[in-house]
Amino acid sequence: MTDTTQMRALMVDVANGPLRLATIPRPTPGDGEVLVRIKASGLNPLDGKIRAGEAAHARQSFPAVIGLDLAGIIETVGPDINEWKAGDEVYALATGVGGIQGSLAEFAVVDARLLARKPVTLSMREAAALPLVLITAWEGLVDRAHVGPGHKVLIQGGAGGVGHVAVQLANAFGAEVFATGSARHRALIEGLGATFIDYQQHTVEEYVALHTAGEGFDIVYDTVGGPTLDASFRAARTYHGHVLSCLGWGSHSLAPLSFRGATYSGVFTLLPMLTGKGREHHGQILAEAARLIDAGKLKPILDGRQFDLHTANAAYELLAGGAQGRLVIEI
Repeated sequence: MTDTTQMRALMVDVANGPLRLATIPRPTPGDGEVLVRIKASGLNPLDGKIRAGEAAHARQSFPAVIGLDLAGIIETVGPDINEWKAGDEVYALATGVGGIQGSLAEFAVVDARLLARKPVTLSMREAAALPLVLITAWEGLVDRAHVGPGHKVLIQGGAGGVGHVAVQLANAFGAEVFATGSARHRALIEGLGATFIDYQQHTVEEYVALHTAGEGFDIVYDTVGGPTLDASFRAARTYHGHVLSCLGWGSHSLAPLSFRGATYSGVFTLLPMLTGKGREHHGQILAEAARLIDAGKLKPILDGRQFDLHTANAAYELLAGGAQGRLVIEI
């Protein structure tokens, strides 16, 4: 007989420690929560930083079950939940920070506000690859910059996790999209529907002149950080440009932005999970995005290699640059 009080999970005992398969108590949902049977856990660079103890902003101490993204099936619901039922297929960014158990486990208790129905056209593996990068792209382009027809949008790092979703999202909202990358990313970026810009071969001033007649881009989304954010300030359109960054944590001169009369917004996707405020909006974003996905306007690009609880350490080793798309660990 299966022990319904226990479950398997991958534990990290200390910073930079290996993922250790363990049996731990299965959680029980309370008010406002559901228990999800996890089918797949998406892997992000942030997961690697949390494991290494290098992400103080995520507030996850050891020992811990890590993992931010998930896709799965609702097993049971809390006493006050009416909008969800056992058997519903869901996806979410809902775990692995602020002391919350992560998604590298057979089950997780999830705040129901963070959930959305899984896109019907995606597998569990595909759906688990999306929540963090999708919400990050949406909060920048849609919530802050109000992307739409007539906008020229530059995505810095168009082949990356957030970048490849941001390119598709801007396209879906009717913008004209450009994306930077290295030469090896050209085919991928163009396949997503963006004009490719080789940042290693062209200066900011050169590609601004070529693609905007020197006016600058209406929206610039920096998904790289560091010097790329400084470059983004120089690429913004005078008076009306808006620069976004999901990695704007360093020290930067705002002079290039100020002299253009342009604006800037930072995106910190973990904020609702850490504060409890605005969690409904994350669920709403994923629900809206699911409609775009099922309409064929957005899809994740996955690394072809498959991983499970026994081979998860190998997936983490690929985070340093060996992946050819999004990494997912199937549970």
